[in-house]
Amino acid sequence: MGEVRPVQADTGQWPRLSPTSTGLYGKCPRCGLGHIFKGFLKIREQCEVCDLNFDFADPADGPAVFVQLFASVPGVIFLLLLEVVFGAPNWVLLVVGLPVVVITTVLPLRPIKGWLIAAQYTYNAQQAGTQNQWDQLNAGDPENDSEQSNL
Repeated sequence: MGEVRPVQADTGQWPRLSPTSTGLYGKCPRCGLGHIFKGFLKIREQCEVCDLNFDFADPADGPAVFVQLFASVPGVIFLLLLEVVFGAPNWVLLVVGLPVVVITTVLPLRPIKGWLIAAQYTYNAQQAGTQNQWDQLNAGDPENDSEQSNL
């Protein structure tokens, strides 16, 4: 992750990076060096290294859905087992349960949101009405033009 990803001088293109290797760490999906976030979940306007404009980034409710489906379920199951199997008093459920729920729901939001943004960039994911933004983003990129024509 620490290696420099320079623009190829002859083509002006950035090498394709994996959304997993960039997004999970909050790194720019184009250069892998800049940052996606300004704060915990607020998306920057552009990358400070390669000037990639993040206007295309719209993960919507995706991170919250993934967290609810995959991350918070084990936390809730843990709390239910604590109550049913051990008959823990309410104060124990509060003292143990609150940190478990916070850890399983809040901490995964940033990596999942970063991964979704990086995947949107890497795979040119589009929502209705965003074609003009993608055309501006990929202007003059023959690799993306040929991929779009094959779809």
